[in-house]
Amino acid sequence: MRGAIFDLDGTLADTAADLLAAANDVLAPQGLPLLELSRDRAYAGRGGRSMIRRSLSLAGTPPDAVEADAVADALYPGLIRAYEARLHQHTCLYDGVPACLDALAAAGWKLGVCTNKPERLAVDLLRSLGVLDRFGAVLGADTLPVRKPDPAHLAETARRAGARPDRCVMLGDTLTDLETARAAGVPCVLVSFGFAAEPLDELAPEAVVHHFDEVHPLLERLCPGRAETA
Repeated sequence: MRGAIFDLDGTLADTAADLLAAANDVLAPQGLPLLELSRDRAYAGRGGRSMIRRSLSLAGTPPDAVEADAVADALYPGLIRAYEARLHQHTCLYDGVPACLDALAAAGWKLGVCTNKPERLAVDLLRSLGVLDRFGAVLGADTLPVRKPDPAHLAETARRAGARPDRCVMLGDTLTDLETARAAGVPCVLVSFGFAAEPLDELAPEAVVHHFDEVHPLLERLCPGRAETA
């Protein structure tokens, strides 16, 4: 069976405002520079520790790498608690997501989410956004001993969703998603409205989409259906 495996942050949902606000909740008491949505949006897709290290880099005398990692590790649990408290204050699905998921499911695609967000938070967010039941599997950064860009993360998501790992397409927004797909030997589609720091034409995925209306017909071309068994 074919599988459409989605990243979450910056791909299915715009989570940047809530993620950056959660980071600021723990940065402010430390007197560290606050993150700004207009300037630091790309860091929202790189994980909590990356957002903390971004703030440290903005400080007048940023710490060295070892010290920065120690500060990030110390503040990370508080960031997760702050994010859980504001999980769905400003976050919304990108336009066309539910219709796209329904069209793929109707065409026999198995759907999964492969994210580096903690699994519990990913499940809670998808539930609050009303689309959790569309997915046969949701795997987070802590589900397995490995995470993206390790291809095993993608392959296991596909298997749990009921798809063949070699008959999947990875849909994401960043270099991490592209590297995951490349390592797994499957096509990658990137969305143009996500959190990528690099120009998408330099990343050279199989395709870039600008709206979810484009996804189903594109996936049918990248991974045509055929008589097959799971």
